[in-house]
Amino acid sequence: MSSVSPFKAATTLTALDVTADSASFAGAIDSTWTIGPKVHGGAMLAVCAAAARQQIVRTDPEQSEIQPLAVSVSYLAAPDPGEVALTTVVRKRGRQVSHVDVELTQAGRVAVRAVVTLGRPDSDEPHHETPTSLASMATSPPAETLAVAGDHPMASIVHVAKGCEMRIDASSASFLTGATGEAEIRLWVRPFAGDEADIDTAVLFALMTGDISAPVTMNRGMFGWAPTVQLTTYLRHRPAPGWLRVAATSSVIGSTWFEEDHVVLDSTGAVVVQSRQLAMVPRSN
Repeated sequence: MSSVSPFKAATTLTALDVTADSASFAGAIDSTWTIGPKVHGGAMLAVCAAAARQQIVRTDPEQSEIQPLAVSVSYLAAPDPGEVALTTVVRKRGRQVSHVDVELTQAGRVAVRAVVTLGRPDSDEPHHETPTSLASMATSPPAETLAVAGDHPMASIVHVAKGCEMRIDASSASFLTGATGEAEIRLWVRPFAGDEADIDTAVLFALMTGDISAPVTMNRGMFGWAPTVQLTTYLRHRPAPGWLRVAATSSVIGSTWFEEDHVVLDSTGAVVVQSRQLAMVPRSN
């Protein structure tokens, strides 16, 4: 793993066979990009997005400015870190929008099915925008905010924090003190320098942060594995350099299922990523 560009290493794929309509790629996801022993769902989403983009750009270099605008993923299995294989099928290739299906497999078992929509993200100011709780959050974490590292209570599980800078807004994370609170967790995340400097990697990293928070069920006293079944993530804007502000919320936590939404702002205050996932409520011990 590169300490300067660990996410670029995770999302760099080797093309094995590429045609205008389909392709196959090989990749490797380092153990950094795991939650507990299994590969992080947002990292797998980003790898699928990378494969889809590479499929289009390799066969049409004039499309080099496109990015994954929407990635909709169904998780069929939880792979271990290590080698993965990806196959892509182009469903539509257009001037403004292209659609690519992606499968990510490990040892012959399909782990992820993804539908990726590619195009050019917005670059102008929005005509309308509804403020979120992130508007009052500092652009960068205060000096006293602890990094998710070392003795931090999340560090032994959230291994992805080793591949980026991560700070939790303690005022939103009631579970860290054993209390219960609102179904909202806020945090700051920033890629390492090499990943931030490469715009394509920075985009993929931003997409990954659409699944970066601990499950908000923890703030309601429900701990344990909360497996994501389906996740859809939108890229709204290319991220500017600097810290990303993330808010994860849920409006309905049922007896079996809950939804979790992420909103991600960059250092300029622009909304760069929005996501929604359907996940399973952790089982009671």
